Amino acid sequence: MDWLMVAAGLVLLVFAGDALVKGAVNLALRLGIPALIVSLTVVAFGTSAPELLVSIDAILKGTPGLALGNVVGSNVANVLLVLGIPALITTLHASGGSDTRSSFLQMMAATALFMALAFTGVLSWGAGLVLLAALTAMLLYAARVAHKHRNGGTTEEEVEGADPKMRGWKVAAYLLAGVIGLPVGADLLVTGAVSIAETFGISDTAIGLTLVAIGTSLPELATTVMAAIRREADVAMGNVIGSNMFNLLGIIGVASLVGPIPVASDVMGFDLWVMLAASLLLVPFVYMGRDVTRGWGVVLTALYVGYGAMVLV
Repeated sequence: MDWLMVAAGLVLLVFAGDALVKGAVNLALRLGIPALIVSLTVVAFGTSAPELLVSIDAILKGTPGLALGNVVGSNVANVLLVLGIPALITTLHASGGSDTRSSFLQMMAATALFMALAFTGVLSWGAGLVLLAALTAMLLYAARVAHKHRNGGTTEEEVEGADPKMRGWKVAAYLLAGVIGLPVGADLLVTGAVSIAETFGISDTAIGLTLVAIGTSLPELATTVMAAIRREADVAMGNVIGSNMFNLLGIIGVASLVGPIPVASDVMGFDLWVMLAASLLLVPFVYMGRDVTRGWGVVLTALYVGYGAMVLV
């Protein structure tokens, strides 16, 4: 029964998150909000909504370790699985463009800031404000860069989920599905995951680092698989880097305003360093233009399997 709750929660989160993004994007564009701002805010936050709702629900249920594990585990899974599995299908030909390098540096800065705050032992509302301030600064920088590119004569990219012909009732239906589905899905996932942890004597942090983290990373995995099939390596890499930044700054930033998130000693001594090491594994692809080959796919996927086994044992 617990596994069914987790599965149902994951399915609801995936579909409700997608519905919320589509509804919010089309509503924002109808209200006259520039497509650039919609891309940097509505789409970015919308695709992170499952992780956000799961983390908030976990804190409200008295299992903050699951919230922390969800974010740290998602960042590890984003690099090792979300890049590893698509690479098993086809080689990702990385170009190592300047935009990707800039985004990578911002992700590493976010990682360093998050780890520094985590090593205080608890992520309180003060830490949350610092993380959200950093996220705001990065969004403003991204907006300025994108605006400069647009003025330079480049065409503005199409916003994900935008459909100028979408009827008003459909926009409302998508929004309603997202607003209702996300909290219900998060509640089912967290309740089922906590119950499984209690049954097997596993900590809620360990469940968050593995089961919940993989589940909430499924949208990123689906997007990256499609990018791999279309041979759009920069899209795949950008998806991973952007998701990791939002997880650390946005998800934990908001979640820590709901309630304090204690950081266990084993997380400080092991999992945070694994997250940092996984992030640094992107250096050859971002700076040296190395392709993410099948061999790399095997290595990355195997590393995640090994990490998951160590966490759960």
